[in-house]
Amino acid sequence: MNVYDSEQIEKLLAPSRYKINSSFEVADLIIINTCAIREKAEQKVFSFLGRLADIKRRRPNLIIGVGGCVAQQEGKKILKRMPHVDLVFGTHAIYRLPYLIEKIETERCSLIDVEMSEVIEELESVIESSLDRTDPKVTSFVTIMRGCDNFCTYCVVPYVRGRETSRFPESIVNEVKCLVKSGVQEVTLLGQNVNSYGKKENLNSFPQLLGRVNEIDGLFRIRFTTSHPKDLSDDLISAFKNMDKLCNHIHLPVQSGANRILKRMNRKYTRELYLEKIDKLRNNCLDIAVTSDIIVGFPGETRADFEETLDLIKEVEFDGIFAFKYSDRPNAPAARFTNKITEQEKKDRLQILLNFQEYFTTKKNRALVGSNELVLVEGLSKKRVDKDDAQSKCQYVQWTGRTEANKVVNFIQSEGVIPGDRISKGKIVNVKIEKACSHSLSGKPVQVEISALKGEQSYAA
Repeated sequence: MNVYDSEQIEKLLAPSRYKINSSFEVADLIIINTCAIREKAEQKVFSFLGRLADIKRRRPNLIIGVGGCVAQQEGKKILKRMPHVDLVFGTHAIYRLPYLIEKIETERCSLIDVEMSEVIEELESVIESSLDRTDPKVTSFVTIMRGCDNFCTYCVVPYVRGRETSRFPESIVNEVKCLVKSGVQEVTLLGQNVNSYGKKENLNSFPQLLGRVNEIDGLFRIRFTTSHPKDLSDDLISAFKNMDKLCNHIHLPVQSGANRILKRMNRKYTRELYLEKIDKLRNNCLDIAVTSDIIVGFPGETRADFEETLDLIKEVEFDGIFAFKYSDRPNAPAARFTNKITEQEKKDRLQILLNFQEYFTTKKNRALVGSNELVLVEGLSKKRVDKDDAQSKCQYVQWTGRTEANKVVNFIQSEGVIPGDRISKGKIVNVKIEKACSHSLSGKPVQVEISALKGEQSYAA
C-alpha cells in the first residue's frame, strides 16, 4: 500500500514540476512515506529523519515531509522531536499535498494535516497519468479500498488508516485500463481486507469487481491481497476456477494456529474454519499456492500454543510465510495485555518457525523441477552471471520474473541460443525449471510464448 501511495505522490507533484531525484544532497523536497505496523519500522523513520538534519542545516530551503502511518499516529509529536521537519501529513492527506507544499514554499512555515475523511478522493488526472510513463512497468499495485473495521487486538491499522472505505468500481477499472495502456501486464488489487470490498457502500462485491477487471483487454494476470479468512466467500473461492486471469495464488493470513490465541487476537475465526477454507480453495484449484502471515510471541502465547501453530504449518504446508515477532503498538488493545513474552523467547520461537517452514517451501519448489512454467519477465536479475562457454562463446544475461503461483524464477539468456532481441521486460517466457532453492527457482527458457507488450508471435528455442 505504501508503494502505491508513493507512486500517487509522484504523480500528484508532477504538475508542480517536481520529479524524482536519486540524491538527497540536491533534492528540493524529501518525503518519507512511513509504516507503523511494526515497532522496528517506526524506529527506522526517526533514525532516517535524524540523518537528514545535517542536510537541512546546510540547505535551509530544503522541504522535508513525513507522511503515512507514523505521521498519522504521531502528528505534532514529530515536529517537536524533529524540528527540521516542515510537513507532517496523514494517510488521508495525500491528495492535499500540492496545496500543502505550495503553502510551505510561499510562507516558509511548518504544517500538520492529519485530518481523516470518510470518502476517497478520486483525481482522474492522476489515474490517467500512468499513460505518461517513459519507462513502463510490467506489474503494478492498485488500491481498491483503505482502512479496516476488524480491530484485531495487535493491529494499529484502524487507528492510522481509518475505517473501511471502498473506491468506486468504475474508477478502479479505469485505473487498471490506463495502466494496461502504459504497458502493465499484471495488477495486484490492494486492501486491508479485500473480501469486504463494497459491502458498506452497496457497490459491486469483490468477486464482481474481479470479474470486471478480468474482462480488461491486454491484461495478463490479476492478484490481490489481503484476504481475511472469516470473510473468504465461496464466490471468491470459485473465482480461482472460473476467471482465467486470476492467478493461482492466495495470501491468507492465519496469524496463529491456536484457537485461544486467535480469540485473544479478535480474529473472529477458528483454526478449524481456516483449515476448511484451505480445503475449499484446493478443491477448486488443485495447484493453488497458499502463503500466510504468522505472529509469534503474542501476549499469553504458551509453548503449547506455539506448537499448535507449528502443527498447522505442517497440516497446511504453506508455499511461504511472512513471520514476525509481536510488538506493542500505540492504541492497539494488546499493548495493555499482560503475560508478555520475553524478547529472547520471541526471537527463539521465530527462528524455530522459520526453519520449520523452510522445509515445506523447499519441498514445494523442488516439486516443480522438470516442469515448464510461464514466467512474466519483470527485468534483469540483480545477480549478474559471468560464465565462459568455450563452445559457443556466448554472453549470459540473467532475467527474473514470477510464475502464476508467485514463485520467483531466474533464468539465463544465452545470446547464442535465444536471440537477444527476443527476451525483454514484459515478455512471457516458458521456462524449464532445473533447480529449486528455498526462495526462488531457476531454469532455462525453452519458448517465448507471446510478447505481452508488442503481441509478437511465439517461437521455440
